[in-house]
Amino acid sequence: MLEYLVKRLLGIIPVIFAISVVVFAFVHLLPGDPARLVAGMDASLEDVAAVRKSLGLEGPLWQQYLHFACNALTGDFGISLKTRRPVITEIGERLMPTVWLTVFAMIWATIFGLLIGVLSAVKRGRWQDYGGMIVAVSGISFPSFWLGLLLIDLFSVRLGWLPTGGYGTWAHFVMPSFTLGLGVAAVMARFTRSAFVEIAREDYVRTARAKGVPEKFVIWKHTLRNALVPVITMTGLQFGFLLGGSIVVETVFSWPGLGRLLVDSVSYRDYPVIQAEILLFSIEFILINLMVDVLYAFANPEIRYK
Repeated sequence: MLEYLVKRLLGIIPVIFAISVVVFAFVHLLPGDPARLVAGMDASLEDVAAVRKSLGLEGPLWQQYLHFACNALTGDFGISLKTRRPVITEIGERLMPTVWLTVFAMIWATIFGLLIGVLSAVKRGRWQDYGGMIVAVSGISFPSFWLGLLLIDLFSVRLGWLPTGGYGTWAHFVMPSFTLGLGVAAVMARFTRSAFVEIAREDYVRTARAKGVPEKFVIWKHTLRNALVPVITMTGLQFGFLLGGSIVVETVFSWPGLGRLLVDSVSYRDYPVIQAEILLFSIEFILINLMVDVLYAFANPEIRYK
């Protein structure tokens, strides 16, 4: 197992290097001059040049990348062009709201996704199955920004039950977590149903039924436990998608998280923050994928030798 883990960790190094190069290149292709934005539209060319030098934006791109990469290895992502504060401080203040929003969304999405998927598989071909899959397809089809606006209009504007945005109390989590987790719950339901139906066709399940084992034991002990192995993988991947996919939801609900910070940084051409955030999202997705693979290898030892 240790050899398998070491191989996976070594394989991450070139991936992170490639991501850092791509992120750096694309960020610097954004239109607009950040030095001009910092100096002001009325600043002279000399002032703009001085600001550009102080921000480390002069010189060829490869030198700028080396400077960025060497500092990033030590946890120094530079200074925000907008707030003039360390980037790591800006990200640190916005990290936990995004993490908590993702955790709440993932918890309810996983629970309801599993329940709907299992019910649809057990009642395959009946109205429960059709109803569950209609809900799942609808959840996948709803755009996040549109669903968020509908929830705000209904529960905040018309009924006045929930706040329109912000962060602080449990009421602030209801609509953003539902909007963020609906797509995950839908994917989880469809994936669980598919895995459950496939396992239910195995010989050992039919043998258990032939021996007269009660149906509830066949469902929960023989079928669901084995169907959860691929579902665990999907859960980890979806959690990574949620962390990176909270941008639209945080913007709609004025959530003070990493997604909102990224949108504001793009509008201001805040290169250091944009680079750090995209790199952070990429690394966390890679690490979550690694954790899922390790857990999967524990569940299925054959994977360690492939």
